[in-house]
Amino acid sequence: MTTYDLSTFGEAQIRLTVPKGERLATANQLRMTPAGSEANVAGVLAQLRRRTAFATVMPTGDLAQRFINEYRGVGVDLSHVVQKPGGRMALYFMEPGDPPLPARVTYDREWTPFRVITPESFDWDALLDTKVLFLTGITAALTEDTARTVTFAAEEAARRGVKVALDVNYRSLLWPAERAKSVLEPLLKITSILFCSRLDGIKVFGAEGDGPAINRWLRDTYELDHVVSTDATMGVYYAGIEGDSVCKVEAITVRDRPGAGDSFVAGTLHGYLDDNVREGITYGLRTSKLALAHYGDLTHVSPLELENLTTSDIVR
Repeated sequence: MTTYDLSTFGEAQIRLTVPKGERLATANQLRMTPAGSEANVAGVLAQLRRRTAFATVMPTGDLAQRFINEYRGVGVDLSHVVQKPGGRMALYFMEPGDPPLPARVTYDREWTPFRVITPESFDWDALLDTKVLFLTGITAALTEDTARTVTFAAEEAARRGVKVALDVNYRSLLWPAERAKSVLEPLLKITSILFCSRLDGIKVFGAEGDGPAINRWLRDTYELDHVVSTDATMGVYYAGIEGDSVCKVEAITVRDRPGAGDSFVAGTLHGYLDDNVREGITYGLRTSKLALAHYGDLTHVSPLELENLTTSDIVR
C-alpha cells in the first residue's frame, strides 16, 4: 500500500481580494486567503478522505503560517514543506470585476524561494510513494528551474510506475503559449489523465474545432488514457478508455471564482482514484459549484455534501 493517494507540489500563495465594486488602485481594504492550485486539489481530496501530500519551499513567518494552518487544517500532509528564514511569500491580487469590467489578477511572485527550486529540493522517495502525482502548468510556467523540476517529477513518477495527472491551466500572464507547449507537450507521453480546457487546447496545442472535437483530438493525438476538457458553462467533455461523453454545466450565482477549477479537478480525480473518471466528473461538477458559492481558494466540502448536493434548503 502506498503512503498517499495523491501527492503534488507548487508555490504557496496568499490571495488579497478587492471588495466588489472597487479597484485595486482605490481600495481601502483587502480580504486575505491562502491559495495555490496544487494545494487546493490536495485539500479538497483530503476532505474526501483521500491521503494527500503537498510540498513547497517557502519562508517562515506569519503569512506562511496562515497558509500552513489552512491546508493542514483539512488534513493535507505538509511534512514535505521546506521553510527557510527570510525571503517572501508569493502574493496575488484579485479584482473580482462586475460586467462590463472583467475580473483581473495582478501577480506579485518575483524573488520567492520557490522560484529557484531544483529536483534536489524534495524527497522523491517519500513524495512518489503515491498512486498519483498531480502537476500543473502554473508551476512549470514560473521559471526555468520550476519547469525543469516539473519535468523531472513527471519522468521520475513514470519510471516508478506512478500515474501522472496534468492540468494545463494555462496562464498568459505567466508564460507565452509557445513556451507552454514546448514544456508540457513532452510530458503528455507519460500522462495518464489530462485536464485541458477547450481554450487551452486551442492556445497551447493548436487544436481546432468545438469542445468535443478538441477533447477527442487531444486524446487521439497524444494517445492518452483520459482527457477532460472544460468549456465554461458550455459543458465538460470526456474522451478516453471509458468512452466519450458530454456533461451539462449548471450556471449558478458566483460569489467567488478562484479555486473552482481546482475543485473540479479534485472531484474528478476522486473518481479517477476509483477507476471511474466519468463518475469523477459528476463529483467535480458538484465540488466546483460549492467553490463558486463561498469565499476562498480552498473549497470546504464533506463526503456527505458530495453525495447529497441536491437541495438549497436547510439540511436538518
